[in-house]
Amino acid sequence: MKRGVRQLPLRSFCARSCRSPAAARRRAGRAERAVFGRADPLVREQGKLVTKERFLEEVWRGVPVTDEALTQCIKTLRRQLGDDASNPRFIETAPKHGYRFIAPVEWVEGTRGSAMSAPSAAVGEFLTLGLAGTIGGGAAGMLGGFLYSFVATGPGMGAVSTVLVLVAITALVGVLGGAGVGFGIAVGALAPLRMGQWSILGGALGGLLVGSLVKLMGVDAFNLLFGQGPGEITGGPEGALLGGAVGLGVWLANKSSERPRLRLNVAVAAATGGAAGATIELLGGRLMAGSLHLLAQHFPTSRLHFDRIGVLFGEYGFGQVSQTVTSALEGALFGACVVGAMIYARRRRGDREKSATLTN
Repeated sequence: MKRGVRQLPLRSFCARSCRSPAAARRRAGRAERAVFGRADPLVREQGKLVTKERFLEEVWRGVPVTDEALTQCIKTLRRQLGDDASNPRFIETAPKHGYRFIAPVEWVEGTRGSAMSAPSAAVGEFLTLGLAGTIGGGAAGMLGGFLYSFVATGPGMGAVSTVLVLVAITALVGVLGGAGVGFGIAVGALAPLRMGQWSILGGALGGLLVGSLVKLMGVDAFNLLFGQGPGEITGGPEGALLGGAVGLGVWLANKSSERPRLRLNVAVAAATGGAAGATIELLGGRLMAGSLHLLAQHFPTSRLHFDRIGVLFGEYGFGQVSQTVTSALEGALFGACVVGAMIYARRRRGDREKSATLTN
């Protein structure tokens, strides 16, 4: 009689059976049951090699785990199926490469839909990360705008409107920057092999694209309206360096643990973003404060007076120290908000999926 698998319930089976030992001790297996509920790439690719990287990507959704967790899952699958690793009938091991489901599979109505959920899950992950990055960038822009409006603008008539205008400008730039970096990192997350350089490269390319577009549109707008440009405001190179730093923060967050700790990884992202901001200024670039200061110098009647920030550092005017510190603070704020929003959004998405799996 031909051996086969008919309506093999790997989703519910793995949800009950496969647990990483460490997670089982910490959370009594509840979270891991939900994660392993999507362990069906082996059956979906019956007869084909499923690499370890792909298995980890589709089962754990990019949450870093050890090889021991994957090995334990495969062992549990074999035990429940009555399989033997030395003489496999269901799951065959390709040493140092991955696994292959070798038993015949007969799909019945209602089972293939769940197995083919990986593309929709990837789209959901892409939108989650991209939108979270956009929101985080907007939040960073708003906070920075409020801070600069109180430090660099003086009291008097029109002070409130000046605050609103400045916050609106910085929030818009933050939203655009967050969208570019966030969706760039999200594109990197779709790569077949989830490696750190993809999130770094994706963030850098997204920042480069948005930074270049913002500078092009800003310079053209000022030339059109006022007949002169604001000078060398922030642009593509600055966006690329800051975006790459945010991507590094995301990679470090994913690498740190199975469930990234929000506060710790926000602090790490703030450090990488702050370092990038300071580096940008030291290399002759500009972020928001430097660009606004340059803009104010082209319009003598401007209400922006960044010289007041220089006083805090013992400088006459908005000097090198002031610009470096503000650039570092901007980078830290942007990195912390974007990465924090991404971690929080991914965690909420994972919790919803776990709840749905446990309910089913």
